[in-house]
Amino acid sequence: MTAPTPADATPDLAASALAAPPPSQRAYRRRLTTEIWIVLGLSLGKSGLYAVVNIIDRLTAGPPLADQSTTLNPSRSPRPWLDLTYQLLQIGFALVPVALALYLLSANGKSAVRRIGLELTRPWRDLAVGVGLAALIGIPGLGLYAAARALGLAVEVQASALNAAWWTIPVLLLAALQNALLEEVIVVGYLMERLRELRWSAPAIVVASALLRGSYHLYQGWGAFVGNAIMGLLFAEYYRRRRRVMPLVMAHTLMDMVVFVGYALVPAAWLAAIGLN
Repeated sequence: MTAPTPADATPDLAASALAAPPPSQRAYRRRLTTEIWIVLGLSLGKSGLYAVVNIIDRLTAGPPLADQSTTLNPSRSPRPWLDLTYQLLQIGFALVPVALALYLLSANGKSAVRRIGLELTRPWRDLAVGVGLAALIGIPGLGLYAAARALGLAVEVQASALNAAWWTIPVLLLAALQNALLEEVIVVGYLMERLRELRWSAPAIVVASALLRGSYHLYQGWGAFVGNAIMGLLFAEYYRRRRRVMPLVMAHTLMDMVVFVGYALVPAAWLAAIGLN
C-alpha cells in the first residue's frame, strides 16, 4: 500500500483545521470561559443565582408577590456613624469586581478604560446620550412597574430605608454610581468584549447581556425581570454599535439617583399614588 500523496491528504487536513481551532486557540478560549465564570461568580452572576432562588422562595412562601416587599438601600445599624461605615464599605467592596474586570481587559498593555469607552473624553455628548437613554427607559419603566404591581407580578420596592442623617443623600448618590459602574462595566463592557473574543454572534451577545441583567432583578418580581431585560437589550445594542460604556453609566446613575433620592424626598402620598409605597 502506498502512502497518500499530499494532494490526497489535503482535504482531510483542511477538514480537521475547520473542525477544531489550534490547541493554543482552544486553550485561550477555555481560559476566557473560566475567567468569565469567575468574574460573574464574584459579582452579578452570583446575584442572578440568588435572585432566582429568591423568586422561587417568594412564589412558594404563601403570600402573593403583590403583598411582599423588598428594600434596595436598607439601614445597617441604628447608630448613624456605624451605618455610614457599613454603607461606605459595601459600596467600596462592590466595586472590586469592576476593578478586576478592567484589570483583566487591560492585558497586553491595552487600556481597558479606552477599550470599552469608559473615559471622560467627551463628557457633554455622553451626558446628553445618557439623559436621553434615562428618559427613554426610566419613564416607561415606572409605568411598567405600576402595571406589574397592579397585576400582582411585582413586589413592593422601597428604594431607601436609610435613617435621616447629613450623609443620607450623598450615600444614596454614591450607591447609584456604584450600581451603574458595576452593572455597565461587567454586564456590558466586560461580558460583551469577552463573548466577542469567543466568537459569539452579535445577537447572542446582546441577548446574553440582557438576560443576565434581567436575572439579578428577579427578586423584585417578574415585572422587574422583563423591564431590565428590555433595558439590557437597548444598552447592549448601543454598546455594540458605539463601543462606549460611559453614556450607559451616566444613564444608569441618573435613573438610580432619581429613584433613590426621589424616594427619600417625595411625600409618601405621592409614592403611594404610583404604587411605590
